[in-house]
Amino acid sequence: MPIAIGLEGSANKLGVGIILHPPTRDLTPPSPHDSAYSDDERSSQPSKGTPRSPPVQILANLRHTFNSPPGTGFLPKDTAAHHRRWVVRLVKQAMAQAHVQLEDIDCICFTRGPGMGGPLSSVAIAARTLSQLWDKPLVGVNHCVGHVEMGRAITGAENPVVLYVSGGNTQVIAYSAQRYRIFGEALDVAVGNCLDRFARVLNIPNDPAPGYNIEQLAKKGGIMLELPYAVKGMDVSFSGILARVEEMAAKMQQAETKNEPWLDVATQQPITPAELCFTLQETVFAMLVEITERAMAHVGANQVLIVGGVGCNERLQEMMGIMASERGGSVFATDERFCIDNGIMIAHAGLLAYKQGFSTALSDSGVTQRFRTDEVLINWRD
Repeated sequence: MPIAIGLEGSANKLGVGIILHPPTRDLTPPSPHDSAYSDDERSSQPSKGTPRSPPVQILANLRHTFNSPPGTGFLPKDTAAHHRRWVVRLVKQAMAQAHVQLEDIDCICFTRGPGMGGPLSSVAIAARTLSQLWDKPLVGVNHCVGHVEMGRAITGAENPVVLYVSGGNTQVIAYSAQRYRIFGEALDVAVGNCLDRFARVLNIPNDPAPGYNIEQLAKKGGIMLELPYAVKGMDVSFSGILARVEEMAAKMQQAETKNEPWLDVATQQPITPAELCFTLQETVFAMLVEITERAMAHVGANQVLIVGGVGCNERLQEMMGIMASERGGSVFATDERFCIDNGIMIAHAGLLAYKQGFSTALSDSGVTQRFRTDEVLINWRD
């Protein structure tokens, strides 16, 4: 039974996972929280969607996150340095947790792209080094395909329309003829990047994640302010929305310096950061639900699978669930173990390709920041 180790480092999350196909016993996946500090496992919420035993055995799934100070983003060079510092530590811990030896590993999978150049290169160098030291084949993996395949495996979604939402990507995807076809996407910034950049404006902490902290603030809001709504066919645009909500935040902050609350014209209620977060979330998520519903109608699907870091957002899941239920469909989503970037999704997608005879030559193992989802041959699906 083949075993793969996967290395993910396309952004500020460094992940190392070890997976076995097929399972030999039921096993609850360990939590991938920042556990490089100890072997203690922290509790995680169960995956959402149809309960099932995943058709894989997860032996280890560790993750370590680079967090920059509030009000700042993570720079590629700093993120790459973080990955270089932690990758050996995480590989050693994953091997120990999985109770596997070098001879048990069949292939070494790594993220080729898309993502940030510096972090991608750091992890690719680590993967190449392990490949030569251990004499194991390399398998380069598309980051987006990793998310989709892990989501399918964990939730049991059969042939869903996929909404892939993260810091660097926003795509509506459906499978056809051994490719993941992109039906719609962000024309400028990804939805996760939009949320992250707004978090910087409000000086919201980056730990555990800016998007998560925006979500918690939004739960305290309730006033819906007017923002642009930019759906263009099957595509979406977030840059104008971001610019407008940044202007609103500046007015709010200016009023605060004068000890004069900025009031909503309609309700005469004070506008707070919670109201801005609520308004931003409701607007961008409504756009995503709209284009996902269109894709469902086009392909005749009744299932939606949400993957990517933003897919952890409970409000997005709720809004998508309302739409799907009105169509007689269902929504599948995973918890933070699998929706946030992780090494196990790279190991899983890589092992699927490896079992079909695919491997990446050392000379072809360079990374690319622009690696389209629909470039990958999905020959493990009918």
